[in-house]
Amino acid sequence: MIQLQNISKNFASQELFHNLNLKLNAGNRAGLVGRNGSGKSTLFKLILGEETPDDGEIIIPKNYKIGTLKQHLTFSESTLREEAALALSEEMQYDTYRVEKILFGLGFSASDLEQDPLSFSGGYQIRINLAKLLVTEPNLLLLDEPTNYLDIVSLRWLKNFLRAFEGEVILITHNRDFMDSVCTHTMGLVRKKIEVIEGNTHKFYEQLHANDALYTKQKIAQDKKVKELEEFIAKNKARASTAALAQSKVKQLEKMTLLDDLNFDNTLAFDFNFKESPAKIMLEVENLSFGYTPEKLLFQDISFTIKKGECLGIIGKNGKGKSTLLNTLAKELKALSGDINSHPSIEFAHFGQTNIARLHPDATVTDEIHSANTKLSTQVIRSISGAMMFSGDAADKKVSLLSGGEKSRVMLGQILAREVNLLFLDEPTNHLDMESIEALTEAIINFEGAVIIVTHSEELLRRVCDRLIIFARDGAEYFDGGYDEFLNKIGWEEEEEEKAVKTAPKSNNKENKKLKAELVRERNKITSPLKKKIEKLENNIMQLEDSLKNNHEELIEASTEGDSVKLMKLSKIVSEEEAQVEELFESLETAEIALDEIVVSYENKISNLINVS
Repeated sequence: MIQLQNISKNFASQELFHNLNLKLNAGNRAGLVGRNGSGKSTLFKLILGEETPDDGEIIIPKNYKIGTLKQHLTFSESTLREEAALALSEEMQYDTYRVEKILFGLGFSASDLEQDPLSFSGGYQIRINLAKLLVTEPNLLLLDEPTNYLDIVSLRWLKNFLRAFEGEVILITHNRDFMDSVCTHTMGLVRKKIEVIEGNTHKFYEQLHANDALYTKQKIAQDKKVKELEEFIAKNKARASTAALAQSKVKQLEKMTLLDDLNFDNTLAFDFNFKESPAKIMLEVENLSFGYTPEKLLFQDISFTIKKGECLGIIGKNGKGKSTLLNTLAKELKALSGDINSHPSIEFAHFGQTNIARLHPDATVTDEIHSANTKLSTQVIRSISGAMMFSGDAADKKVSLLSGGEKSRVMLGQILAREVNLLFLDEPTNHLDMESIEALTEAIINFEGAVIIVTHSEELLRRVCDRLIIFARDGAEYFDGGYDEFLNKIGWEEEEEEKAVKTAPKSNNKENKKLKAELVRERNKITSPLKKKIEKLENNIMQLEDSLKNNHEELIEASTEGDSVKLMKLSKIVSEEEAQVEELFESLETAEIALDEIVVSYENKISNLINVS
């Protein structure tokens, strides 16, 4: 149990918290909500002692262990098993089954246990860090966006793990379904204070809106009373006969605690601009296949039609080809075979994770939105900018000065500016806060055209998707039904395999063990060059991103100083570096897909050996 008493915290001229109070009781799993910039991550740093409050006290019981997920760790051991086991306490150092159980739950296979931690991709390295945190068995887990790097199968496992966790949890995530399914309480940073209720986010926001409505009524009544008192004082203070009464009213006014105006945060709120079409079928796909080489197909013979008002979800584990399928449907990649047909009246818009690089760094927010539809008036462009939370001067900010989340909103603004009847959306909820995700979900539901969406959000899948394309080990297949129907009829094969592993007998066949060892050696020989390539690409990306960060900071400084020469030079460098990062990410995706295919192939061979025995 921890307590925060009368905490205040300021950064420069901005006050984040004022007399904030919080008490976390035993067994509470609390979801922490609040708009971007409200101080959620800062609150974590205060609890961890990484920041100190300006005023107030943080009370943590003796021997109370707090664990937090680190985004970057240095790996020192040569195998995944040994690296994860470092987190075991001295008395549990031989209980390696604890480590293995958590690693398997996070998507690692038995053969991965002997691999070098550095050989895994960035997303899987984050999972290693998560496993090391969970192995320490802390009393309190502080989880800041743990869902960012996890695919849908790993999310489901982590959800079940946290439900069974016996300590306390404070969770920051924009994944509302994940938070509501895990947490017993919701607490929100609202106007520099923290509000806590027992229940989910829906109950929290209902209570918040009710409180705001009551406060507003009280403020209106108080304002009326203040006006009446001021008018009485003004009329009567000069008259001798009423001066004493007027003075009494002055004292009454001075004793009143005046209610402040409520400050409401901007919220993403919009509707997609539907273009009428006589077509009932918006897109018809027949026997679509794609692979970076004909021998290694990511998907094969995919066929489906999507009609007006329908939504198709593309789901599966990371690195299987979901975004590639969407890019192929948008004709940004050329299919190896198959047909994609649509009516001449069909106009589509594509929101892709890699499309951010297409924004021009020297252009403003309004410039980029206007470029999507040059017929729109300045007033309409400003209105769309405002809907994307770029109001006033913010609409004139240059793209080079925007964060990743702000750039995503610019791309959404471009889609709003266009008249469309078919949307391709690749993880559109990334970088959006909870209220903005709700606004986007409602916009998708209300859109009269068709939508094809890639997402790991189970809530979004349930609310918007009529049918699915599922990427599994053997490629991709079409499913004529919603997400819950898929779970009931088919389910995720990894979850079924985990159940099977718990009951499967161990093989003692020496010949099979020998064959397995040979297969592992053979696989390692083939995958070693790919792993080195992936590691090199990731290191290059990290170096470039560090350089980008520094250049961004210099760009902001040059913009503030009005140094146009330096601004132009840095803008060019930033643009070139962003293009390089984009190319490296594409190469990384290709290499990771190739590595996954080889690993899966050998896992199947090893699995067949075990099954035969």
